[in-house]
Amino acid sequence: MRTLSACLLGTALALSVATSVSAQDRTVTVVLSEEPDVIDPCESTRSNVGRIVKQNIAETLIEIDPKDGSIKPRLATSWEQIDNLTWRFKLREGIKFHDGSDFNAAAAVTSINRTLNPTQDCEIRLKFFGNIKVTPTAVDATTLEVKTDTPQPILPALMGTMAIAGPNTQAEKGTRNPVGTGPYKFKSWTPGQDVVIERFEGYWGDKPQVEGARYIWRSESAVRAAMVETGEADIAPNIALQDATDKSLDFSYFNSETSRLRIDMTQAPLDDIRVRKAMNYAIDLEALRGSIFSDGVVPMTQIVVPSINGHNPALKPWPYDPAEAKRLLAEAKADGVAVDTEILMRGRLGMYPNATEAMEAMHAMLTDVGFNVKLKMVEVSQWVESYTRPYAEDRGPVLQQGQHDNNNGDAVFSVFFKYGCEGPQSTTCDEQVDAGITAASAATGDERRKLWQEVMRRLHEDIVPDVQMFHMVGFSRISKRLDFTPSISMNSELQIAQIRFK
Repeated sequence: MRTLSACLLGTALALSVATSVSAQDRTVTVVLSEEPDVIDPCESTRSNVGRIVKQNIAETLIEIDPKDGSIKPRLATSWEQIDNLTWRFKLREGIKFHDGSDFNAAAAVTSINRTLNPTQDCEIRLKFFGNIKVTPTAVDATTLEVKTDTPQPILPALMGTMAIAGPNTQAEKGTRNPVGTGPYKFKSWTPGQDVVIERFEGYWGDKPQVEGARYIWRSESAVRAAMVETGEADIAPNIALQDATDKSLDFSYFNSETSRLRIDMTQAPLDDIRVRKAMNYAIDLEALRGSIFSDGVVPMTQIVVPSINGHNPALKPWPYDPAEAKRLLAEAKADGVAVDTEILMRGRLGMYPNATEAMEAMHAMLTDVGFNVKLKMVEVSQWVESYTRPYAEDRGPVLQQGQHDNNNGDAVFSVFFKYGCEGPQSTTCDEQVDAGITAASAATGDERRKLWQEVMRRLHEDIVPDVQMFHMVGFSRISKRLDFTPSISMNSELQIAQIRFK
C-alpha cells in the first residue's frame, strides 16, 4: 500500500507540473536572485532592473551586439557625425509607445533629458554620461541631433545604453509603471510577489513567440535551480557553481562582470597605499577559484574584461603573499598609520551566487594577516545608497563588495564612473587618471586603446583602488521546453523576444 501511495503521489506531482507548464505554454517564468527596488527605464543598466526592462519594455536607439560589441539599429535606423561635437540620428517612423503616444524625436528628447537630469541620479547618467554635457534636439519628427561639450567619437555606442521611456512618464526617477516601445508592456508589480509583462500587440518589430513573462525572486541558488528543474520556472539567470549539475539544463558562459572590493581611499587607514597593497596580498584567489567561485573565473587586473577596448594585457594579478601583507602593515604602523582601526566590509546579499560565502572567506583572509574587519551583508537598496554619491560623511573606512558589467566594447563605459575624481561610484581622485580619461575618451583607433591601457596600468600599479577579485563566469539554468542560449549580456539584460519554444 505504501508503494502504491508513493506511485500515485509521484504521478500526481508529475501531472501537476505538466499542467502548470501547459497552462502557461506561451509565457515564461523567470526566477531572479533579488527583487527589484524600482523598474524605471533610467535604471535599466542595473542588473535587477535591466533583466526586466531593457529591450523588453523600453528600447534603446542603438543596440549593442553582445557577441562583439558592434552596434546596430534599434529605434534609430542610421546615424552620422556632423562635426566633432554633433551626431545626428534618423529615427523609425510610425512607432507607438505602449500608452498610445507617438515615438518621435521630441519624445526621445524628453526621455533623454529625464535620464540626464542631474537632480534624479539615474544610473544611466551616472554610469555613462557623468562627465559629459549632452544636449538633444529634435530637428524634425524623425531626426534627433545630439551635441556634447567634448568630442565623443563613440557616442552612438553610448546611446546604446539609453533606454527610451514614454513622454508621459513621471519626471521623477522611480516610476512603477514603465512605458516604452518594446515588444512587451508592463502589466503589474506586486511587491514581494512578482512583476508581470505581456506581449505588446502593437509592436513595430517582429511578433515574438513568448506571450508574456512573470518575474519572481528567490534568494537561494539551490531553490532557483530546483524551480527550473521541476517546471515551476523556465529561466534562472544566475545560479551557483554547486547547483549547475545538470548538463541538459545548465549553461556556463564567460560573462562581462568583474568582481572586486572597492577600497574607500578617502578614509584612514585605507588612504595609505601600503595598506591597500597588503589587502591584495592577503587574498588567496586560487583558494576561492574552484570552490566558492567557478574554476573558470579569471583573476582581474583591471575593471574591464579582456575583450573590451582598453584592456591592458601586460598587467599581472596580485600574488597571494600573506608574509608581505604583514610586513607592509607593520611598516605602516611604525610610521604612525592606525592599521588597527576597524574596517567595515559591506556586502550585498545575492549580488552573485555565493556572494556571502565569498565575503566570509575574504574576511577570514584579511583577519589572518592582521586587519581588524567587520562584515555586514545588506539588501540591494541599502547597498546602492552607500555605493553611490553622496557618501555619508561619517562612514569611516569601508571595503564595499562590487561587481561591474561592461559588455559595450570600450573602457569609456567603466573608468570615469568607477575611478574619476567626480565619478558617481568613485572614491579615487588622481589628476593623471582624470587626464587620461579625458584624452582617451576623445581619441580614436590605436591611440585610444593605448591611452586607456596607460590608465589601467596606473590604477593597478600606482594607486591600487580595489581588492581585486575576478572576471566572472556565469551559470544559468534554462528549461528544456525553451530554445534559448545565454550570452555575455545575461547579467544585465534578458530579451524575452529572443526566446523560442521547442
